[in-house]
Amino acid sequence: MEKTILHQQGVSIPNQSDLVRALTELAEANRASVGFSIGQRIELIEQCLLSLSTATQEWVDLSCQAKRIPEASPVRAEELLAGPVSVARFLQVLLISLKAIARSDQPRLPRSPKLSTGQQWRVPVFPTSGIYDALVFAGLKAEAWLKPGVESTSLFDLAHLKTDSSASMPLTLVLGAGNVSAIPATDVLTKILQDGERVLLKMNPVNAYLKPVFEQAFQPLIVAGLLRIVEGTAAAGAYLVSHPDIDRIHITGSTQTHDAIVWGSDPAERESRKAKNQPLIDVPITSELGNVSPWIVVPGAYSEKQLQFQAENIAASIVNNASFNCLATKVIITSADWPQRDRFLALIERQLEQIPRRYAYYPGAAERWERFTGDVPENKEFLPWKLIRNADPSQSPHLFQEESFVCVCAETALEADSDTEFLERAVDFVNQEVWGTLCATITVPNAFQKTNRDVLDRCISRMNYGAVGINHWPALNYAFMSTPWGGAPGTNLTNVASGIGNVHNTFFLSDVEKTVLYGPLTLFPKPVWFPSHPNPEAVGWGLMNLYRQPSLMNLLRVGLSVVFK
Repeated sequence: MEKTILHQQGVSIPNQSDLVRALTELAEANRASVGFSIGQRIELIEQCLLSLSTATQEWVDLSCQAKRIPEASPVRAEELLAGPVSVARFLQVLLISLKAIARSDQPRLPRSPKLSTGQQWRVPVFPTSGIYDALVFAGLKAEAWLKPGVESTSLFDLAHLKTDSSASMPLTLVLGAGNVSAIPATDVLTKILQDGERVLLKMNPVNAYLKPVFEQAFQPLIVAGLLRIVEGTAAAGAYLVSHPDIDRIHITGSTQTHDAIVWGSDPAERESRKAKNQPLIDVPITSELGNVSPWIVVPGAYSEKQLQFQAENIAASIVNNASFNCLATKVIITSADWPQRDRFLALIERQLEQIPRRYAYYPGAAERWERFTGDVPENKEFLPWKLIRNADPSQSPHLFQEESFVCVCAETALEADSDTEFLERAVDFVNQEVWGTLCATITVPNAFQKTNRDVLDRCISRMNYGAVGINHWPALNYAFMSTPWGGAPGTNLTNVASGIGNVHNTFFLSDVEKTVLYGPLTLFPKPVWFPSHPNPEAVGWGLMNLYRQPSLMNLLRVGLSVVFK
């Protein structure tokens, strides 16, 4: 183990005393209390649901101010839905699961698992029961596909819930994401309430303004000695990852940040250490590190309504959060001979033209936009949405092999003699030519699903991704919270791809290989995440109330907010 405390090397850390205090308080709490029962977790979740509701308005307001979202803008809904609403949903589905475990020693699944012909368990994880998912998200369902070979008696992994009453709790450093506010929050909640760990959360400098809001929202965890929250520069993060009190690390960020932590910031040192398999640290590390997210469109005869819905579906996946999402669509794969290809791409471009530009709040966005488009924007603070047609991987490999983390999406076409050959080739293409293992989408004609279901299942199985969406954006795999979220398994510190491990997994499933989301080609009413939704913020507040306190009255309010503006 080669942990080196940075202040001993003369690196200045302005808030080092705050970091030391947080570490000391967590260590003292660990010595003072041991064990973490299911009952304690349930009580803390119920307390957090109350404290979260008191912090929600300020949470949304601060996020909108930082991202320059006007007060009357429908885009405010994104900060509500991808912040407090997602966190409230996580707490509620975990609460339901833990209560079921307390009653009957295992979670209650939505439906019975099924064993595929490939001897792989497919476990239903959405819609969940108790919070009216089947009504709010009618038409959508999701399964967790476990690794082949898992026995029926080993579907659940409840080891973290059966801790020795005298055992101390590991101290985990969570390096928070700076783009979507629910990410660091649910990472923390996963580590504490599911994995039974104490957490030191270091806020990302991009959204460190949320530190006081998080402290209010998660005050029960802080009072219980399970959580401390700090902020600081990269030097503060380096100090913490090398601190001897840290037992585990979880990071959501870039592969560059991950490799700097594990192998060193100097390129020569990094390559040398990788070759010798000598990481700088030897504590376990889990991670979620991004993706060049692909969207495959299987050729077929789509109706105009289906084309328009799927075009806005893709546009929504590009523009959400100004495209500063690891799951933002970055590559569209079409069939070169598909008669509707030009029409479909034109519909996507029309959608993008109608959506106002957003403030490029994430550092380095303008420079990345210039590099990935080969153009210079007229306004570097409000970058235009960009769809690059007919991109060639051999001519522009960076569009396929590097995550731009900016509002640029490439389209490329594959030659194929049939729709089935296209899908098989497209799966090979995204597995081999597109970087990342986090999430991917397939738009599939109804006729194809009816006549080639075995081909579709085989192709989903072959996809080296942790989340796959059929006709819908895999952001829902993240947002539903009962769906495990993380890169495809099989990675390691040397070849980390989109990360190691997963979060959420509120059914405590064993050996998850991927989650698969299914839905029809169109949905009614219009999804709240679509840019053209007429009343998204009201729906968001309705969902917040529903997840804070599930009831028929709160469900009715969600329905009314959908109908009436």
